[in-house]
Amino acid sequence: MQFFLLSSIGLLWGQQGSKPSQVPADNTKVNERDRNQAEPTADQQKENSADRQLTQKIRRAVVEDKSLSTSAHNVKIISQNGTVTLKGPVKSEEEKQTIESKATQIAGQGNVRNEIQVAPK
Repeated sequence: MQFFLLSSIGLLWGQQGSKPSQVPADNTKVNERDRNQAEPTADQQKENSADRQLTQKIRRAVVEDKSLSTSAHNVKIISQNGTVTLKGPVKSEEEKQTIESKATQIAGQGNVRNEIQVAPK
């Protein structure tokens, strides 16, 4: 049951009934991994021209692929001295492989570390 109440303060909207139960996100393991100094994070993206261009080319290839989900379009792409690290959740193993393939075509064989995770359904 929904009801609306107009008062001198403004419009107040309330909803009664059951709320869907949500399990809070638990990123503890990801946060621990990202605190590790050996693991690259987005803020460690190199600012030299070659690494910026490499990241831009891969990002463009990923975003232009409209078959990929929004999650896949938003994976982290971190280039450091020609080596690319891919991180973040995607919806399927196919998306994970597609992104890795695009990055490898651009960065070259042996220059891509795929740390993308398939999100549970």
